[in-house]
Amino acid sequence: MNKRTGAIAGAAAAAIAGAAILLPNAHASTDQPAAPKTLSAHSATALAASLKADLGDQSAGWYLDDANGHLVMNVLSKDDAASVTAQGAVAKVVQNSMTALKAGAKTLRTNASIPGTAWSIDPKTNKIVVVADRTVTGAKMARLSKTTGGMGAGMVTVKRSQGEFKRYDGGEAGSAAGGDAGQAAGGAGDAGAGGAGDASSGGAAASGGGGGAGGAGGGGQAAGPVGGSAIFGGNARCSLGFNVTVQGAPAFLTAGHCGNDSKTWTADQGGGQPLGTVADSKFPKTDFALVKYDDTSAKPDSSVDLGNGSTQKITKAAEAAVGMKVQRSGSTTGVHDGKVTGLDATVNYGNGDIVNGLIQTDVCAEPGDSGGSMFSGDSAVGLTSGGSGDCTQGGETFFQPVTDALKATGAEIGAGGAGGGGDNGAGGAAAAGGAGDASGAGGAGDAGAGNAGAGSAGAGSQDPGSGAGDQGAGAQDPGTGAQDPGTGAQDPGTGAQDPGAGGSNDPGAGSGDSMN
Repeated sequence: MNKRTGAIAGAAAAAIAGAAILLPNAHASTDQPAAPKTLSAHSATALAASLKADLGDQSAGWYLDDANGHLVMNVLSKDDAASVTAQGAVAKVVQNSMTALKAGAKTLRTNASIPGTAWSIDPKTNKIVVVADRTVTGAKMARLSKTTGGMGAGMVTVKRSQGEFKRYDGGEAGSAAGGDAGQAAGGAGDAGAGGAGDASSGGAAASGGGGGAGGAGGGGQAAGPVGGSAIFGGNARCSLGFNVTVQGAPAFLTAGHCGNDSKTWTADQGGGQPLGTVADSKFPKTDFALVKYDDTSAKPDSSVDLGNGSTQKITKAAEAAVGMKVQRSGSTTGVHDGKVTGLDATVNYGNGDIVNGLIQTDVCAEPGDSGGSMFSGDSAVGLTSGGSGDCTQGGETFFQPVTDALKATGAEIGAGGAGGGGDNGAGGAAAAGGAGDASGAGGAGDAGAGNAGAGSAGAGSQDPGSGAGDQGAGAQDPGTGAQDPGTGAQDPGTGAQDPGAGGSNDPGAGSGDSMN
């Protein structure tokens, strides 16, 4: 072997040895990334906020893939996708940056602020989705088409709604589901108040708390309606959103356009059961009102009426997320469920009533449901504002974020610890605890009285059988408080979202009819 041949052989041996050393590392680099984390809505929101801070202007929105509990984060490059994946989220590389989408939303506010339209940024399609209701025709539609056409098909999508955008406050003559509006919302009416009084042995829920308050199992000191209950002011009927406290005093949140309708609110249509006085009301631009209870010693339950004689305890407020599963309770249509389809949405109700920063959903609602509770589990999420459609044909509904209303008013979820909607019996009057379900049917009247709340019911059980020797003694007549949830048809295709418009305080021009 000459020197040249020996040198080549040595180099080959060295290369083989080097390859042997590198092979394990090379093999490791082909491993699949860890599977995405399965997250709750709250955890996904926290992770999204952290990723958004890390990505800066390279983030282009996010949403929940509710089918498997994954967080989907939109990014602009493969490098950013890798960092998102490493933290347990699903990365989706998209074309439009959030800066570009917000600029597009500003163009719509400037050139196409037309009554009967709504728009928002849809993170699932990475576009601005504009919804035009049935009133947008002729010159209005031509103006909208010209503006959106100039933005390009890759930036905006226009959809039509068969309904008409309107606020969901109702006329006084309207009736709530299951009969008189007072009963439907868990005992706000005369029957609810009377029934609760008898059932709780001595009228411990005397302030019109009725079935809803008793049904929450909050004890004899509970007073006042719960979330979803009917409230009356002037010629309007709305729904209570959430009971809160403001510097220790009891109050509740409802829609701002309801707060503008009347300064004072009662639990019955006749005005014989006063509830409270508006302390703060904001509409348009935003849509929330704070009503302070006239009885400063009242301790209404922090709960929401579920329309079936029971309530859902509300312990906290939560930010909405696209894809989040939610429920809505209102005095007209009862309880319906669906998903959040957009955040920071803008809706133009006409007459200059333009509201920004709303949560958009595919949950149905109807007039009288305004101000009612939108919630997810035990978390308060939104206050019903308005939308299009109804609970027969479906449609889209917009909600004021509860977190924004709490921040603006200084209020806190809860109203003085009245047993907390569904936490049976904590303290409270022993006899009243057993009256829980007896009066919880929404004003079962005398049917819930008598032995239902007697004896060992002091444990606060919501099961009438456990507190009464005779199940019949605590019988309920669900007809007086029943709510007809309707067919619950929903149209998820109109999930318009507009984070860019959320910060706008420009009520905009454009006249049009606004339905009450």
